[in-house]
Amino acid sequence: MQDIHHKTSIPAAHRRSSARRSGLAKALLLLALAGAGPAMGDAATPAPTPAPLTFGILPIGGPAESLTAWRPMLDDMSHALHQPVRSISVSTYEGLAQALNEERVDIAFVSGRLALQAVTLDRMQVIAQLTRGDGSHGYHAVLLVRRDSPLHSVADLLRQPGHWRYARGEALSVSGYLVPETQIFASRNLDSDTFFASVTIDNHQNNALAVANGEVDVATNNTADMERFAEHFPDQFARLRVLWTSSLIPHAVIVVRRDLDPAVRQAVVGFVTRYARTGPHVAAELEKLKRIHDISGFAAAGNSALVPFADIDYQLDRRRALSAQWVSPAALQARLQKIANDHRQLLQQLRAGKP
Repeated sequence: MQDIHHKTSIPAAHRRSSARRSGLAKALLLLALAGAGPAMGDAATPAPTPAPLTFGILPIGGPAESLTAWRPMLDDMSHALHQPVRSISVSTYEGLAQALNEERVDIAFVSGRLALQAVTLDRMQVIAQLTRGDGSHGYHAVLLVRRDSPLHSVADLLRQPGHWRYARGEALSVSGYLVPETQIFASRNLDSDTFFASVTIDNHQNNALAVANGEVDVATNNTADMERFAEHFPDQFARLRVLWTSSLIPHAVIVVRRDLDPAVRQAVVGFVTRYARTGPHVAAELEKLKRIHDISGFAAAGNSALVPFADIDYQLDRRRALSAQWVSPAALQARLQKIANDHRQLLQQLRAGKP
């Protein structure tokens, strides 16, 4: 199967035309009809191979590592669906967001905030949510410092604006940006991008390494990624200490295109939600999932699983509005009312399972 790794985006050669998508259903129909066999005297005609499905992966660690980790499960998916499944992994949230927006991905494993964008803007729908081997219902964002850091609380951090060096995730990263920004900074009418002496943006692994190596003073991360970091970088992990822990964040989800052929979509849902849960190969499938991130399977879910992430957006938008400068109190109230109305409409859409 073809795996593709790109640093920030996916080349246009993998863009699929509408004709190709509609051809998928025709190919499946031909496969079904092929079982009747050729007419007397006609030469047997092999059934056409269905167009490949493209599975987008938000990397955990690095893009190449993620492709390798997911490949065994995706090979099983290809076998179960009788259809090629190729995978693409990018190094940034924006890269995968672009691929989703440009309809170059059929199925994707994404964080909650990126899934929210895919559902509301890119005609995708949630079909399943990750479950972990420890039975947890989510994970926590954290702030990391060196073990010998003079920082021992958030109060210590906030006491010296313009002093510390900060490393965070991209704006679409739930634990790397949105949750710390909402729960620590926006709640105090602060903006992390202006509070610190310097701000760098990178993935969780590199940010943790930056703290361990003394390149920054504090960085965002999360409890799930720190488990993997401890395995891969035990010496650097030993130099770290958790300064702050967030409230619970729901696990990542799998989304699929809503315009995917219904039969194919149903087959994908069935495969994903049964994988490592039922059948004669559960033990082997669980071992394959552990290579990804101690995943124990995927529970059936819908768009309503994204409500907590919509609430995070709402809180951040509201607190930013309150801290901004306005020409009049009426202008501020109008902005707050629009934020509240938009949030209410979004929740209605998510709970109804609508785009």
